[in-house]
Amino acid sequence: MGVLTQCLLQKDYNVHAIEVDQESIDYLQNKYPKLNSNLVFGDFLKSDLVNQFPSPLAIIGNFPYNISSQILFKTIKNREHIPEFVGMFQREVAERICKPPGSKAYGILSVLTQSFYETEYLFNVNRFVFNPPPKVASAVLRLRRKENIKLDCDESLYFRVVKTAFQQRRKTLRNSLKTFSLTTNLKEDTIFGQRPEQLGVSDFVRITNLIAHDSFST
Repeated sequence: MGVLTQCLLQKDYNVHAIEVDQESIDYLQNKYPKLNSNLVFGDFLKSDLVNQFPSPLAIIGNFPYNISSQILFKTIKNREHIPEFVGMFQREVAERICKPPGSKAYGILSVLTQSFYETEYLFNVNRFVFNPPPKVASAVLRLRRKENIKLDCDESLYFRVVKTAFQQRRKTLRNSLKTFSLTTNLKEDTIFGQRPEQLGVSDFVRITNLIAHDSFST
């Protein structure tokens, strides 16, 4: 019903609202005429953010939980254009995004988000503030883009390494990264004897560079 939109408009931000449902578009046009042409009928996940919004922008929303991870991945993909991000997620997902290495909740979302953004878990949201109450708990987090968002490695390979490592998170990297055809010398490096949840961003950068160098050498 545009509750968050209303709060943003009251603060006189330059608000652009993206809505995929035509019925909601009609409602928002009537309730918030101030939006005018800034109310966009479309799918955020299919939007070309750079061309649609030439200036840098902050993303803020109470996200549909079934696509919240996809929204985050799209933000990461467009990180050069998005210095700040605030959103409400299912609590388990919000915790996963913000968890440090060593936690059972630490995973792909954690590593890839923390590669480019500082994560901040802001607060929990009781499910009974919603009508009707959902079956899951919620939480709000904030991401602030790091000053240096260029990793010291092949970023495309980095994404592949992280995703592949966590597909078999209980295995050591020596086993979970077999698809990269690791040489015997590389397998003997102690870092490949660890499990992915034990490693931070800098560790995955190092692993990516080791694999890239190993592949080039062979």
